[in-house]
Amino acid sequence: MMPRTPIPYRTTVYARPAADLKYAQRIEMPDGALLATFVYGPDDASLAELLAQNPVLMLHGNGGSHGSFCKVIDSVCTAGKGVIALDSRAQGQSTRGTLPLTYELMTEDAICVLDKLQVKQAHVLGYSDGGIEALLLARDYADRACSIVATGANLTPDGVIDEPDWDTPGSAESNRAWASFMEASQLPDEINPELLPSATEARLSEELFRLMLDEPHIEASSLERISCPACVMVGEHDCITPEETNAIAEHIPGARLVVVPGVGHSTPRLAPDSVALQVLINVLLVD
Repeated sequence: MMPRTPIPYRTTVYARPAADLKYAQRIEMPDGALLATFVYGPDDASLAELLAQNPVLMLHGNGGSHGSFCKVIDSVCTAGKGVIALDSRAQGQSTRGTLPLTYELMTEDAICVLDKLQVKQAHVLGYSDGGIEALLLARDYADRACSIVATGANLTPDGVIDEPDWDTPGSAESNRAWASFMEASQLPDEINPELLPSATEARLSEELFRLMLDEPHIEASSLERISCPACVMVGEHDCITPEETNAIAEHIPGARLVVVPGVGHSTPRLAPDSVALQVLINVLLVD
């Protein structure tokens, strides 16, 4: 008999951007993780030209893929900029590797990708977990960030509002229970296991959820080291506490604080024009 557990979480599938795809490869990290890396740009620009002109690096949220930026990518490319978009390790079409998952590790991944593509500097857009990585990248690799937009980022696990619609502990537990069931059970002939998340998938989803429960732990004062133009964004109805967002904005010198009215956490999907606008403002300030 099937267990009465919540449907386990799976990586969200998004549409692909309409912008011209210039590059799509898996780039190997030192621990063996393969990062699916995509470069988009205007039709009339070559890959070399786009990478030489401070492209926009986009880092997505937990359990997603670079497709969460679909409309943002199209807007930025229409404005003439190239976009490097990653599927973060253990998500999308990227593999996990062997090292423990941390936001610092995924920030290092982004730097490795820039190195592989021979990109000296990039404008950085990070959403949710990617927003955390954008903050770390601008703080710890100041010479690589032309500017940052961090939307829906938090500094501590307590910065995420605990509500029924954002039940991270419950999602982690449901995946653990599902993995245990799949590992121990004999499915009846009427159920095709290929239509269900595997135990491996569920264990990985549990690990990603527990990452949000355990991390990050960023001292707000450390953000004072960020020296590039910065925009801190949040949805009006975001799951990030206002105190956390304000602390980020107040400690980054000269940061713009933008609250997007009428939307929740998923600003790149629900307000792509607003997100793209802030990226392009940073581009104008720097380039």
